[in-house]
Amino acid sequence: MKRVVVTGVGAVTPIGNDAKTFWQNIKNGVCGIDKVTAFDTTDFKTQIAGEIKDLDVTEFIDKREVRKMDRFTQFALIAASEAVADSGLDMEKEDPWRVGCITGSGIGGILTFEEQHKNYLDRGPGRVSPFFIPMMIGNMAPCQIAIKFNAKGVNETVVTACASSSNAIGTAFRHIQYGDNDVIIAGGSEATVAPTAFAGFCNMKAMSTQNDDPKHASKPFDKNRDGFVLAEGAAFLILEELEHAKARGAHIICEMVGYGATDDAYHITSPIPGGEGGAKAMELAIKDAGAKPEDITYINAHGTSTKYNDLFETQAIKKALGDAAYKVAVSSTKSMTGHMLGAAGAIEAIVCAKAIEDSYIPATINYETPDPECDLDIVPNEGRSQAVEYAMSNSLGFGGHNATVVFKKYTD
Repeated sequence: MKRVVVTGVGAVTPIGNDAKTFWQNIKNGVCGIDKVTAFDTTDFKTQIAGEIKDLDVTEFIDKREVRKMDRFTQFALIAASEAVADSGLDMEKEDPWRVGCITGSGIGGILTFEEQHKNYLDRGPGRVSPFFIPMMIGNMAPCQIAIKFNAKGVNETVVTACASSSNAIGTAFRHIQYGDNDVIIAGGSEATVAPTAFAGFCNMKAMSTQNDDPKHASKPFDKNRDGFVLAEGAAFLILEELEHAKARGAHIICEMVGYGATDDAYHITSPIPGGEGGAKAMELAIKDAGAKPEDITYINAHGTSTKYNDLFETQAIKKALGDAAYKVAVSSTKSMTGHMLGAAGAIEAIVCAKAIEDSYIPATINYETPDPECDLDIVPNEGRSQAVEYAMSNSLGFGGHNATVVFKKYTD
């Protein structure tokens, strides 16, 4: 099996429109959640979200092309382009058939769907855009990335709700391990701060209603948590076969060493009580990494700030790690970014990679009232300078999808 390393990262998030700014704000404990500006939320129970701010997409994408892309694809192309630039890849020197792109998106082009459905109802079928379908469908993100970089290798979209981009990264990892590709641009994108999606989540009673204090609304593992906060954005990593990366003198951020995926087979939205599905994904990923539970320094938890996710994930970590669960640092950066749905796993994979590179474990901010049932070391409110040997990220999605990825400090 080939070894796989991370050589570049890119991000568009509620706390920074590039990976460097994002990571600095994670270290500073900055929260990107605020009142929704994209539409009027007067009649909504939840009125807050993690929106992308101050981003002029035409600085990155030609105006004519922007009109043919849903917002989630725009985010994806911007974040992927940053990742490629960060990696130092020269696509003119690469075999295009050995460079792929695998992305995750839970929902895809819902903004386009809403807009074009309104056109249909208000103005008739003749006014629906001919670009409607290719703007809406989820595979347009990797398609546009492939077109820009002439990446002719594997090209796929994974749809597993909030686990989508972790599954995408895991699938990319396997393709490189098996020798099918040398480089894969892997990550996820989501742009669901849209009225219909918002209404659906509101009526599900899944989102926080702490509208008067947005910065403190996402409080994973806190006893008084009342729901997740929806967010948008994109994140991408360049996964590369080790010898390929060394041959071109690439900067290696860390090594990817493990991946595990399972399903609860229990309920369409609720994780299974006790967290056995998530625990099994962690066990598989740790075994795949050739590691032991006590080797894991840091876990970036799915940590959505909902009652059952945080409880059942805590139970899953205890089941998977045993006694080592009380010695590992576990934090949820969704306390700062909100929940980026299908892009969450990718942005949290970047957190793991940077935690290893910078020897820094980020905090779970907004932690005020301990929940005795969520009794792990959640790195409350203040991050830590600490060497990180292995970092692990969990993603748990509607439909019972569980995905865990493991990264390690690179050594020759």
